[in-house]
Amino acid sequence: MMSDIVAVLFDWAGTMIDFGSRAPVMAMDQVFEKAGVSADEGTIRRYMGMAKREHVVSILSEDAMAGRWHSAKGRDWSEADVDALMVELEPAMAASASLCRDLIPGAATCASALRHKGIKVGSTTGYTRTMMADIIPAAAEQGYAPDAIVCAGETALGRPAPLMLWQAMAELSAWPTGRCVAVDDAPVGIVAGRNAGLWTIGLAGSGNGVGMTYEDFTGLPEDERMARMTPVIGEFEVAGADFVIESVADLCLAVGAIEDALAKGQMPGMTPTRTLIGQPA
Repeated sequence: MMSDIVAVLFDWAGTMIDFGSRAPVMAMDQVFEKAGVSADEGTIRRYMGMAKREHVVSILSEDAMAGRWHSAKGRDWSEADVDALMVELEPAMAASASLCRDLIPGAATCASALRHKGIKVGSTTGYTRTMMADIIPAAAEQGYAPDAIVCAGETALGRPAPLMLWQAMAELSAWPTGRCVAVDDAPVGIVAGRNAGLWTIGLAGSGNGVGMTYEDFTGLPEDERMARMTPVIGEFEVAGADFVIESVADLCLAVGAIEDALAKGQMPGMTPTRTLIGQPA
């Protein structure tokens, strides 16, 4: 059966590739360490999903990091410092991303199932086009090749602005917004989806919020997995997600729920967040 959903727009790291969204942490840790001002993993992960320049600025803007920078450099950080960090971050991100480019289990099957229902598949990412250079062909080799890819820096503003999602929709000729869906592992991506007028689906287990490898996460007892996802679900609720699932492997649950909602004349954001974790696929 053809779907009433026109398009699904996926994030990349933590959503379709790189279970646990580890590549940005690896790269930023390396770059800040090289600059002589270390950044802990919690601080790095706090701004995941933003375009990488905005991500760096947000890290430096924290009082603790700003103070650490001043202590190390004898002055406050500047835009010139951000420029220098970005020069280092581009190749560091490309290198770490090339090590973390495996598709998340279920990603390729999910994309294929959507196309089988006549749903267009697009994507947006906080990575620049340079950072994606190795990832795009590697994903295609594994069976995932979205029809639109919008990268950080290709629109005037990144997330939480809706512009990347709108650009991807324009490339796909996908309309109306109320029949399109944004899927993301970070709350800032959910906010972008809400700002764009799309249905939004948060991924609580595979992404930045839990931050574990697939093997480590799936090796946990079920109750501990749920305990680790619970605060992430709360963040998605605050961001206004329509649905929350564990990973893209469970996308069929949320897609079916959105199709039911559309059949009832509902629009994005009309009901409280529904968590579909633990339900049979």
